[in-house]
Amino acid sequence: MKAMMLTGIRQMEMREVPDPALVRDDDVLIKMERVGVCGSDIHYYTTGRIGSQVVEYPFPVGHEGAGTVVRVGSAVTRVKPGDPIAIEPAMPCGHCDQCLAGRPHTCRNLKFLGCPGQADGCLSEYIVMPESSCFKLENGLTLDDGALSEPLAIGVYAVRQSIPMQDAAVGILGFGPIGMSVLLPARAQGARTLFVTDKIEERLQLARKAGADFACHPDKSDVVQEASKLEPDMLDVVFECCGQQEALQNAMDLLKPGGKLMVIGIPEFDYWKIPVDTARRKEITIANVRRQNHALEPTLEMMQKKVFDASQMITHRFSFDDTKVAFDLVAGYEDGVMKAMIEF
Repeated sequence: MKAMMLTGIRQMEMREVPDPALVRDDDVLIKMERVGVCGSDIHYYTTGRIGSQVVEYPFPVGHEGAGTVVRVGSAVTRVKPGDPIAIEPAMPCGHCDQCLAGRPHTCRNLKFLGCPGQADGCLSEYIVMPESSCFKLENGLTLDDGALSEPLAIGVYAVRQSIPMQDAAVGILGFGPIGMSVLLPARAQGARTLFVTDKIEERLQLARKAGADFACHPDKSDVVQEASKLEPDMLDVVFECCGQQEALQNAMDLLKPGGKLMVIGIPEFDYWKIPVDTARRKEITIANVRRQNHALEPTLEMMQKKVFDASQMITHRFSFDDTKVAFDLVAGYEDGVMKAMIEF
């Protein structure tokens, strides 16, 4: 079969690799249909690493996937051949202290699609996943929905982990796919105010269309002043979604005393700088968000019920052969790209 492999910094090529095989009774063979290009994929593409996770070439990335079931192991009951499915990229062990504590997303022995040292990604014609990672797309859900459910679940999880969102004043700094994945469930949960910043005008337009009360460019507006016009007491929770130091500084200034900062963005540096005086005097709570935990099924249910429409996230589509073109587009923030979707 064909697989798209990272072969160096900003280098990628299609290669022939062995077909995957069913090994365990709960294995599912999947024909890939959609793969969304994620910001973490781009980190591996442009720098070859995310923190301690370093690519050894050649390596296939990709983890936002949906496909069609081809074959199943003898113990599989959740899905059958021909079913369209969303793919949960995390494969926890189920036995370590983290899994037993209800935290499979921080499993000590976690395998995650497209993560160096753990599992090959899904930018290939076929993959094998355990039954526990396969969720049937039904009640009108499409393959696009299946691929989008992975980043959306991160947003759903982040909103769930923050302070009670009903009637809350919310800031979202960085309106890429994760920023939108936060805004949609926050709005659905009844956030009073949604304040968004980004440096790409097309994304600010998308934010307004998706329900932001105010969206501005942080280099062209005084974000604290603009937010205070909407919320004189400032914001209850701010989601940092772009991995930029200046955004974290803005977040500290935007939060009211007792507010909560949710850090989701992945920076390319190793240490955040936190303004101690502001954080201490305001008693700001800082929480990191690690992917998602028990949020994929609720996300799919919300999509089935039309609680929000995520289709607007997809701005560009590419064939499997043109995956490198998609990666270059996303890496360069070109053409107002939000989510590039690879179609097989």
